[in-house]
Amino acid sequence: MTNNNYENALQVLNLSKKFNEFQLDDVSFILPAGYIMGLVGKNGAGKTTTINLILDLIKKDSGVINIFDENTEGKSEFKDEIATVFDDTFFSSDWTAIDIEKAIGPFYSKWDSNTFHNYLKQFSLSSKKKVKELSKGMKMKMMLAVALSHNAKLLILDEPTSGLDPVARDELMDILLDYMESGEASVLFSTHITDDLEKIADYITLMKDGKVFYTGPKDDLVESYFVVQGKISEIYPEFENLVIGLRKTSTGFSCLMNIKDIATLKTNMVTEKATIDDILIYINK
Repeated sequence: MTNNNYENALQVLNLSKKFNEFQLDDVSFILPAGYIMGLVGKNGAGKTTTINLILDLIKKDSGVINIFDENTEGKSEFKDEIATVFDDTFFSSDWTAIDIEKAIGPFYSKWDSNTFHNYLKQFSLSSKKKVKELSKGMKMKMMLAVALSHNAKLLILDEPTSGLDPVARDELMDILLDYMESGEASVLFSTHITDDLEKIADYITLMKDGKVFYTGPKDDLVESYFVVQGKISEIYPEFENLVIGLRKTSTGFSCLMNIKDIATLKTNMVTEKATIDDILIYINK
């Protein structure tokens, strides 16, 4: 299926889906081929719904999803070129790695048994140990071994670091960076743990309440916002209209502010460049 000259690994255009108590509203973003995009938001922001729609696990109400510059409407063959890793394994608890290969391998036209067993060795995974005997981190590595063994051009991860200790999370980041070295791979990485994305993401799509707050280069996002701190007495009416997530305490205040508005400050407030985590926290206040 894949057009080898595709410019974008993934295009999501005006995607909407309404549930009883939640609505994904006009979500759009583009992941250029060969890059990592972080899909960020607090729990319930719409990240998993967006991924389920991309994978056609649920049906959209409206919008367009293009994978490798081709519309996926009514097609399923694109799934052969996508690898997925979720926050919990879908493998039977009694399966071994050998059982997993027998069950999963036939679904992919480019399944490579040698690659799979090389990953098992690299990740120190026994081919005979049952899934139920693996730690959370080892289960994640098993899912990655499967995901990376059929020459997928797009890897989609939904909260893969949830519940992992810092060492296991760092190992996952290294694995993803190794995967990207081929130059043909692209990654959509959904998470609420933004430290991971500070290290590896090229692009960020930041979601809030089912909508996109920001989508674009990571560097543009972190260079566009500052955390501002000061005394309560320094707050003036026009200032409150310019800030995001104003937090007042007995000792002062803090808030988020766009760089274009920093020059309008009338007092000598303290400013420092915001992290992705800062931005996520303040937009949800």
